[in-house]
Amino acid sequence: MTAVARTPPQVHQAAAPPEVDIRDLRKVYYKPDGSVMAEALRGINLTIHRGEYVAIMGPSGSGKSTLLSILGCLDRPTDGRFDMGGRDVRTMNDEELSRFRGRTIGFVFQSFNLIAQHTVLENAAVPLFYQGVGPAERLARASQMLKLVGLDDRGDHRPMQLSGGQQQRAAIARALITKPAILLADEPTGNLDTATGQAILTLFDELHARGMTVILVTHDPAIGERARRIVRLRDGLIESDITRP
Repeated sequence: MTAVARTPPQVHQAAAPPEVDIRDLRKVYYKPDGSVMAEALRGINLTIHRGEYVAIMGPSGSGKSTLLSILGCLDRPTDGRFDMGGRDVRTMNDEELSRFRGRTIGFVFQSFNLIAQHTVLENAAVPLFYQGVGPAERLARASQMLKLVGLDDRGDHRPMQLSGGQQQRAAIARALITKPAILLADEPTGNLDTATGQAILTLFDELHARGMTVILVTHDPAIGERARRIVRLRDGLIESDITRP
């Protein structure tokens, strides 16, 4: 009797949840008397998957700054659903949200936000202090991040001894040191000259190529074009959402 070869059963792995999943998101700002001052977001639906490079754009008053604050877990929505990495952010208390934000999101700001009294190495290591990582490991990991962004020979300098582009690289090293799922950048080249800004954007390109999820908030079309996907806001709503091939 001829044996019948059996095909082993296929194991289907569950797809990873989106990094960001927003449904019917609203953000309303109220006056002290309880009346509505402004409805900044008026029902946003947005899904961002792991490894995407997304630019969020729009004119002043479009809601992009409010959306940035909510995506960064710095503010809470008024209504709607907001999941990040499969976690329902709305259910977290302030302490849980702070820990989650520290582990999940790396921030890069227009103004760098470096501590003037600390060296570049110490600045890069700051987020690990709040995670309870010991001094030796903090500095070792900070040194690795500075090497990644091309500042391994500037670790003992103070921020004011660096150029604007170097300060932004130090800020990016600080943002990456916790190995976040998302790099969230707010007008990251706004204080830089054109050539230096292009160098920073090239670094973002390289980080994205390594698999990092990058969300970039900008008003500059030339910067937005660096992303694969452009989400445009207007009057608190998504006007367009286009992904380039």
